[in-house]
Amino acid sequence: MDLTLTEHGFLVNSADWNEEVATELARLNAIVLTPEHWEIMCFMRDYYAQFNYLPNTRIFVKAVANKFGTQKGNSPYLQRLFPESPLKITCLLAGLPKPPTCL
Repeated sequence: MDLTLTEHGFLVNSADWNEEVATELARLNAIVLTPEHWEIMCFMRDYYAQFNYLPNTRIFVKAVANKFGTQKGNSPYLQRLFPESPLKITCLLAGLPKPPTCL
């Protein structure tokens, strides 16, 4: 698959995103996608479509908790799914821009 990515691994054109692209981005980041990953990724795509901006990590975790409950809306759960940086990796795999608060 030929993907055009930024220097940080994000899609240059988020309109190119689909399930196959997400799976390839996950593979490139050593993540095997599960239904739990898809749930958070799709939530984040919906969030971005609704608000047209990406939250900081604290607001991201709170928004996940509001939608799915505290069992999923907590840092340890999200860290297990998206190691390194849950917000950054969620956005990367969901075909969204790099969050401005992420290094």
